[in-house]
Amino acid sequence: MTSAAPPADTLANALSRIRPDVRAMHSYVVQPSTGMLKMDAMENPFTLPEALQAALGPRLGALALNRYPGARQNDLRAALKAYAGAPTDYDVVLGNGSDELITLLALACAQPGTGHRATMLAPMPGFVMYPMSAQLQGLDFVGVPLTPDFELDEPAMLAAIAQHQPAITYIAYPNNPTATLWDEGAVQRIIDAVGAQGGIVAVDEAYQPFASRTWLTRMQAEPARNAHVLLMRTLSKFGLAGVRLGYMLGQPALVAEIDKVRPPYNVSVLNCEAALFALEHADVFAAQAAELRAQRTVLIDALRAMPGIEKVWDSEANMVLVRVADAGKTYEGMKTRKVLIKNVSTMHPLLHNCLRLTVGNAQDNATMLAALQASL
Repeated sequence: MTSAAPPADTLANALSRIRPDVRAMHSYVVQPSTGMLKMDAMENPFTLPEALQAALGPRLGALALNRYPGARQNDLRAALKAYAGAPTDYDVVLGNGSDELITLLALACAQPGTGHRATMLAPMPGFVMYPMSAQLQGLDFVGVPLTPDFELDEPAMLAAIAQHQPAITYIAYPNNPTATLWDEGAVQRIIDAVGAQGGIVAVDEAYQPFASRTWLTRMQAEPARNAHVLLMRTLSKFGLAGVRLGYMLGQPALVAEIDKVRPPYNVSVLNCEAALFALEHADVFAAQAAELRAQRTVLIDALRAMPGIEKVWDSEANMVLVRVADAGKTYEGMKTRKVLIKNVSTMHPLLHNCLRLTVGNAQDNATMLAALQASL
């Protein structure tokens, strides 16, 4: 018996099964960078020293790649807790980068089939993955605008928390793309307000190696007051962007619920061992971060002295936000000169004509500054 031929519009019918909002979305775009100086993604410019390369290779080669990841991840959790200086009773959940942890938190807090949509809240402009994860996991997203100078609008945040009763409130500390480290008192009052209505606060410290303080200090000082806080970090800014390793610290009862929705083998044996190796040599990466903090000061001073730069914001991260007369023209001019930066001017009205520059080593910063000056 011959089966009937499929209809001509089989592909169209299959595509119709994809959620309309997903079909309307744009994928996360990574700019082509071959032959370019890449200053658009806040990557560490330093490669692994040759001696460490030589030591890491055999260690990775000896791994049991034929086996699923196992108990070695417990060693990594312990090492991350020790490195961060977390309270001994805290637990850790691992992610394939902090992006996955953002997804897992949204997934754990979504309320499908209940008739009630959970809400995620965050100051904006902020990290694009917060609203994207809310959309994909079926949460409502509420963005609370920052002040024109990119500080927290505390009254607006408190009013939004009271109105929307968010399940998840994100506080990026420092913030991306503004590089702002917000007032500690305001942050604690927002955390208190979220706790009073039974929500979770995720303090995102992706850029902690470049910041002057960490929220972990407050969590250690007042654990009960911050019991509903999950502290999220990544080894990307530590210097391992290619390893894709994020981690979330917090009270064990809360961390255990997030861990339930984590894919069982989300962190490979290669990622795990490379991260453990790097933590054993944390002093090397700490020195790199110190060099980048020093170069950040030099870069900001040069930017503030450059004609055509309208404003340069202070930074507590490995990026600097600037405002120019025409962000699109300047961005394209730098791209023509083989330097990639991030044009964030269309991300939010407050970012009008703003560009985000990665802090690199002295040579990369000099090249970027020359291209910027020529492109203004």
